[in-house]
Amino acid sequence: MSGLSDGELSEPERHSTAEPGQELLPATRRALMHRVAVGQADGRAPSLTAAVLRSGRMAWCGVRRMSGGDEPGDGIQYRIGSLTKTFAAVLVMRLRDEGLLDLADPLGKHLDAPQAQDATIAQLLSHTSGLAAEADGPWWERTPAGLRPELADVFGERPRPHPAGRIFHYSNPGYALLGALVAQLRGQDWEQVLRQEILEPLGMTRTSVLPQPPHERGWAVHPWADLLQPEPAMDTGRMRPAADLWSTAADLCRFAAFLIDGDDRVLSAGTLAEMRVCASGQDGPPDFGYGLGLQILHSGGRTLYGHLGSMPGFVCGLWVSPADGLGGVALANATSGPDTNGVAADLIKIVAEYEPPMPAPWRPLAEADQALLALTGLWYWGPRPFALRLLAGRGLDLVPVSGRGRSSRFRAEADGTWTGLDGYYAGETLRLVPGPGGEIGHIDVGNFVFTRQPYGPASPLAARPDPRGWQPG
Repeated sequence: MSGLSDGELSEPERHSTAEPGQELLPATRRALMHRVAVGQADGRAPSLTAAVLRSGRMAWCGVRRMSGGDEPGDGIQYRIGSLTKTFAAVLVMRLRDEGLLDLADPLGKHLDAPQAQDATIAQLLSHTSGLAAEADGPWWERTPAGLRPELADVFGERPRPHPAGRIFHYSNPGYALLGALVAQLRGQDWEQVLRQEILEPLGMTRTSVLPQPPHERGWAVHPWADLLQPEPAMDTGRMRPAADLWSTAADLCRFAAFLIDGDDRVLSAGTLAEMRVCASGQDGPPDFGYGLGLQILHSGGRTLYGHLGSMPGFVCGLWVSPADGLGGVALANATSGPDTNGVAADLIKIVAEYEPPMPAPWRPLAEADQALLALTGLWYWGPRPFALRLLAGRGLDLVPVSGRGRSSRFRAEADGTWTGLDGYYAGETLRLVPGPGGEIGHIDVGNFVFTRQPYGPASPLAARPDPRGWQPG
């Protein structure tokens, strides 16, 4: 195998791909390369390639290999395993946005799949369909696709060990069904749809279903000795939408940029935000959750979104932090051992801590509705004080004055109401309710009443004080 000698940096690191003025500082690059070196050595990986996305571009790439060589790592393919599921989910959400399906639809409405006729598309996306975790056959990832010639053949004797909608149970066959659903509604092979609707618009020219040179070879590393044996790279056939893409660090940075900001040629930022909402919990560490085709990781005070992947001979991790505008990618060619999950997450942490972004300069509002300005300040939910602030575009921000509580930002709507954007009141409606004299008497947020006085005498019934009023103890 080719690669870098000990201590040598990859070509992409020496010749930065970042825009002028966006290059990472030498200390940051050193810390990133150290993390890659530790990940490769501790994980006993034949190679480990990692990359950082910042400001929508690959800002750094580093490679550590077991043997010498000077090939750059950002264009060499690795198998990315279950990260493929996020691509499949994006294609399904495109169908939803076009009105060709609803996430509440049972799969049987669109696809003949007897084992999962009543499972909804949302359940399949979030691994709550109750379907089996693995496909039929002995270790389907290492056996030929010909063992599962038809879609029904991906299931074994017990296709659904759990009732639909009850628990999180990761299902590879569930994503095989979603890939078949995409092919059915598009009238094309899943791979063709993937190329036309995601890869070509995003410029991901080095991502493919089958490996294209140059690519790394997959290896198994002996658990108790520093020895290797090659892993087979089987084409999984109908299981391809679950785990069978090959990609590069550079292409995955392009995909990471899309996962942060969206791209209207592929999927809007609003739909991506919907995919990032936790839909089910993970059977495992409490810091994990699952949205619609996206894993969610709470790490170091940040919420990261992305997906992990593994196939015989390969592991990978991709995480993005929309709040920081950063992404981390880690790819290794060993069946087990390398912690690509931790490496990818740590790349984000390193850049965020070594080079925290400058906050946008404060600027006053361009215009202000005087009626709304008069409503700012203190409001009370029962006895608890909240502050209401006016934002740009007639938006509102409602936060507790002290301590933790139900805070949310609200978007102004054309009908004179506001819709919650985040926090407890996400999706809920905020209304201004007139009082007896026509002035605003109280604020209604999802039927909770906020008044100008704590349990004031003019409050509506839900917030009316005891007739005796406030009393000494």
